[in-house]
Amino acid sequence: MSNKKLRKMILIAMLGSISTVLMQLNFPLPALPPFLKVDFSEIPAVLAIMTMGPIAGISVELLKNVLYWFMSGSPTGVPVGEIANFTTGVLFIMPIYYIFKRVQSTKGLTAGLIIGTVSMAVGMSVLNYAVFLPMYSYFLNMPPYVGDAMFDVIVKGILPFNLIKGALLMVVFLLLYKSLHKWIFKQQHQLMA
Repeated sequence: MSNKKLRKMILIAMLGSISTVLMQLNFPLPALPPFLKVDFSEIPAVLAIMTMGPIAGISVELLKNVLYWFMSGSPTGVPVGEIANFTTGVLFIMPIYYIFKRVQSTKGLTAGLIIGTVSMAVGMSVLNYAVFLPMYSYFLNMPPYVGDAMFDVIVKGILPFNLIKGALLMVVFLLLYKSLHKWIFKQQHQLMA
């Protein structure tokens, strides 16, 4: 195994572990459904895509959710929340990768974070309507969300939650980027070359 490949694997494992810890430090937002909790666990995945590419970012998201599920379990017995979190993370990080790859500057990163936030908010609204809320209802033996209840949960809960979460992630990552940009470019050169 080459040094570069081993280094990537170690960095992915470290970022995945940090991401798992950050996922544990979650908190709800006032006036939104309490099952929706903000955490900053996408930040290590963004670092991974910026330094090693999309497979690394997706790997960090996957590792984070697998570790979280093993540590915390799931009320449904099926990792519905972890699957939803993985999907949320991928919807958030992939636009960042594609935009930042073309425009490697604070401007490109900001555009990527904005598009990633919109992608996450819209994508998760659609997926919660079609997949995740019905899965929760099924596995928790709850009556399904229908009609106005489904509309309220998605439009008044999930959509604003993901927009707020994306805005918070954007602010935190832009602050980190100011001090990490040299390290990020150095890692890109060493790991992606």
